[in-house]
Parts: sequence; structure tokens; C-alpha cells
Amino acid sequence: LFFLAYGELAGAHDRMYFYGFDHTDARLKLSDDAIQSTRRLRPDSGETHLVFAQHLYWAHQDYDRAREELGIARKSLPNESRIPLLSGYIDRRQGHWERSLEEIKQALELDPRNLSILQQISFTYQTLRRYKETAATLDKVLAIAPTDVTSKARRAWIELQWRSDPKPLHITIERLLAQDPSAGAVFFDHWLELALSERDAAAAEQALAAMPTGGCYDENIPFPNSWCKGRVASLRGDKPAARAAFADARTELEQIVRDQPDYAAALCAIGVVDAALGNKEDAIREGERAVELMPPEKSAIDGAMLMQYLAVIYTWTGDKDRAIERLTEAVNLPGNHITYGHLRLNPFWDPLRGDPRFEKIVTSLAPK
Repeated sequence: LFFLAYGELAGAHDRMYFYGFDHTDARLKLSDDAIQSTRRLRPDSGETHLVFAQHLYWAHQDYDRAREELGIARKSLPNESRIPLLSGYIDRRQGHWERSLEEIKQALELDPRNLSILQQISFTYQTLRRYKETAATLDKVLAIAPTDVTSKARRAWIELQWRSDPKPLHITIERLLAQDPSAGAVFFDHWLELALSERDAAAAEQALAAMPTGGCYDENIPFPNSWCKGRVASLRGDKPAARAAFADARTELEQIVRDQPDYAAALCAIGVVDAALGNKEDAIREGERAVELMPPEKSAIDGAMLMQYLAVIYTWTGDKDRAIERLTEAVNLPGNHITYGHLRLNPFWDPLRGDPRFEKIVTSLAPK
């Protein structure tokens, strides 16, 4: 029992560290200590090698060593679905997208009613902009769990990204809130993006009221909640409130970056905030440093997201040429959130609208 508990504890610490909720050396040490306890209790166990592989993936992004540990674990755990699942995660990070899909599907064959695995298949299809397969996979999720709020919201959100059609998400959000007014915290991110995309300040305020702690994160980029508050204030035209919120966000991020100067995701976030505040030179330096620390070659997902936000930084600091260059690069990298709906509707890109080069990129992503 202690052995299994240590493994679960390590996993919890790993995810808090990876997703940026507590990306500190102290959290990493707690995870490392829990892993050492599992290795001390059962050093040769296949489960130990699997847990260690997960730790190497989440906490250290050491994909090659994680794959080696999975190979050892597989010998004694041939039917363990978490092994091909983690192998798929690794391949996804290393840019081997088709192989990743195959491995995650192998995991599903071993555990066919596992909603989490189905969700991962849908995420991978979405990243590849294979929206028909994304939608079909989410429909399978909903056939198994017809009341799952997250999947319902995401299924409608796909239509916004794929076809730039907000209606399904509108209808879904209205129905979900009618059934449970507190459900907005679950799909806050989709709700806020819809409101911002439609320039609907009242709806954005409603979404903001539902925002949970840590709700403003974009994947593992740790935007403080005050960043989202600033975006909503900007939408309603309240420049002093927006600037105050962005300044709060910068103060919070500044402490993180001071303690961890090579934390790429936090550097990206503070770069975007600096761009919003008009700190042009700082914003560009921080955004470029983030991409330098975590290029797409190092992590296909994280690197693509950072490249996307570097394009945002250039856009907001008035450098249209470099914004278009970085956006063109990012569009060709699976792993980010650049979609037809996102480029066509999101206020991030308003300074580029009307530029033929930007409009060409938008058109290239339109559904065929």
C-alpha cells in the first residue's frame, strides 16, 4: 500500500510542477523523494519502472530515459495500458505524431472504456487539425459519458476552431449553465474565448466571474488570473483597469522568473504581459528567450505554443514583419492553438487584420 501511495504522490507532485501550478524546486524535490521511496521499496518492480518513466516525462522532460524505463516496465507489465499511453505522449512531444496516435490507440485497446485515453486521442487529432476525427472521437466519449460537461463544451468548441462557427458553443454553454449555474468553472476557458472572439464584454464578465484559481493558464503557460481580467477590461474599453490588471500579472510573473530565470513558459507569459503594457524591448527579449530555451525541436508541443505567443508579442509591439514570419512558422508546427477560428476571431490578431499576408494565412486554414 505504501508503495502504491508513493507512486500516486509522485504523480501528483509531477503534474503540479509540469503544469506550472507550483513550478518550484521545492515541489520537484517532493516528487523526487516520493520516487526514491518507490525505488527503495520495490527496486525491480515493473510498476516502479513505469512510475519512474512517468516522473522523467512530467518532471524532467527527459524523454529518452523515460522511454528506456518504459521498455523495462513492459517486460513484466505487457498488458498495462499506461505504457503505450506514455510512449504516445513521448512521441507527441518529440514530434512523431502518427506514431503517437498508434500508441495511444494501443492503450485504448487495452482499456477500451477509458475516457481519458479517448480524450488524448481527440487532443492529438485536434493538434493535427484533423477535426472530423476529433469530433468523432469526442462523440465516442459522450456516448460513454453523456453528461460529461467538459466533453460537451469541448465538442462545441471544436466547431468554433474548425469552422469559425460560434453557435454550437453558445447553445451548449446556455444549456450547461441552465442545468448547473456553477458549471462555468469547468469550461471557463472556452466561455471566455467565445466572449472575446465576439467582442461581447458582458459575456466576458460573466465568464470571468466563473474563473477558478489558475483558470487563466493556457496549457502550461502560467498566465495569472489578472491577465484574463486585463483582457476583459481591455475589451470593455477600460484602459486604466486593464493596465492595473496587467501590472498585477507582471508582478506575479516577475517573482517566478526571478526565482527561475530559465523557466520558458513563465518567460513567455511575462513577455506577452510586457507587450500588453507597452514594454516593447523587454517583451521581445523575454519571448525570444522562451523560444530559445524550449524550441519545437526540444518539445513539439511546448515549442509550438511558445512560437505562437512570440508571434503575438511581435504583433502587439508593432513589428508586423516578424509577427508574420513567426506566425507562418507556427502554423506549420502541430502543437499550438492556431486554427481558422482562432486567427479569424481572436482579438490577439487584430493589429494584423487587413494585411494580405495575414489574411492569406487565415484563408489557408479555412475548412476545405
